[in-house]
Amino acid sequence: MNIAVYFKEFSYNFKLAYPIIIGMLGHTIVGIVDNVMVGRIGPTELAAASLANSLVFVAMSLGIGFSTAITPMAAAADGKKDIQAGRSVFHHGLYLCTILGIMLFGLILIAKPFIGLMGQKENVVALARPFLDIVAFSLVPLIIFQGYKQFADGMSETKYSMWATLLGNVVNVILNYVLIYGIWIFPEMGFIGAAVGTLVSRFVMLGYMHYKMKGNVKFHPFFEGFSIKKIQKSINIEIIKLGAPSSMQMFFEVGLFTGAVWLSGYLGIANQAANQIALSLASFTFMFAMGLSVAATIRVGNQKGLGDYKRLRVVALSIFLLAILLEIVFAAIFVLFHDSLPLWFIDRANIADLAKNTEVITIASELLVVAAVFQISDGIQVVMLGALRGLQDVKIPMYITFIAYWVVGFPTCIWLGLYTDLKAIGIWIGLLAGLTTAALFLYLRFNYLTRKLIG
Repeated sequence: MNIAVYFKEFSYNFKLAYPIIIGMLGHTIVGIVDNVMVGRIGPTELAAASLANSLVFVAMSLGIGFSTAITPMAAAADGKKDIQAGRSVFHHGLYLCTILGIMLFGLILIAKPFIGLMGQKENVVALARPFLDIVAFSLVPLIIFQGYKQFADGMSETKYSMWATLLGNVVNVILNYVLIYGIWIFPEMGFIGAAVGTLVSRFVMLGYMHYKMKGNVKFHPFFEGFSIKKIQKSINIEIIKLGAPSSMQMFFEVGLFTGAVWLSGYLGIANQAANQIALSLASFTFMFAMGLSVAATIRVGNQKGLGDYKRLRVVALSIFLLAILLEIVFAAIFVLFHDSLPLWFIDRANIADLAKNTEVITIASELLVVAAVFQISDGIQVVMLGALRGLQDVKIPMYITFIAYWVVGFPTCIWLGLYTDLKAIGIWIGLLAGLTTAALFLYLRFNYLTRKLIG
């Protein structure tokens, strides 16, 4: 097929994806702002925030991954203009996300005593524990927010979550500033202030999302008739069957990166802080691919509802091509500016930690070169996952991601990171190996399924 056919889809793809991208960037920016402000306090505080956030990110991956089941179901209902089916997805999705948010908070509280057994530095663990309590509780409003967001995305209304996240960022930055440094009437809480800012900002996001969606005439039919008594076990099971494998897909990937954080902790504070800097920057660019992945889920879900599989394939491959082009641009930026980007995260005026900060910058700049390469693999795998999710194909992709990340990726991280002189760079080469394996086999899975559906 003429490649121009795919380029024609770029405009609509980006129109649908850019609010999602901005919203997801907002989530990432919350973490980057925290890291920048905490990093200026000192490398030990940055390492502690990294350790605490690594546990929260694992739990968050389960919640966000599960909530993505709502999007293709809502998109399929929207494609068929089935209000009743859409209402059922919305109500049951919110119900399950609320329960899951509370469960994940409890899970982190149970796991908290074990962070001292992970081979991390004692002073880092001591700082991480109180930070963890607050950020863990922020999962409750965040996962409920995801229930609203994924449904709105599935209905092709992607701007609400964008504005909610931007508002949350403004609140987070202001609260971080006044609480970390004790400005005006606010107490000086140090890096714990960053955790409080994150918590409050996520409640603000949830409140805004509910208010805006309930005020939109398009969503009025979906807010009607909500009752716990009307929650049906059969529909819960249907969502869980789609959401659980999606949750595990994201868990396997985030778990791999969390494992990289822990391995970096074994190598020392400088390696752990450098890993967090490189991971923050890589996560920022990854959100563009994540936004395109959601766009793929929405558009593929719509075409699945209509039964137009030839159009479905064109739409998905156009998003796939757009993601590759974007990630190549980001890879070039990382290579060109790998020496200067880490400087954002370090207070060079801090004479006491000058030697340690210099080491952190050196390691982080080397990691960004590896990150430049895996940008492309990461973009391919996440867009293919989005397209397969739109097809409601989640079990085989779950197995693919497990093998890619935990049979290929993590053992490579351990071997190169702990048993060779590559250290942190070796850990990131392991990440690259896992992402590339996932990208290849997810693409092959999508290609097989779509050709089979077209006949």
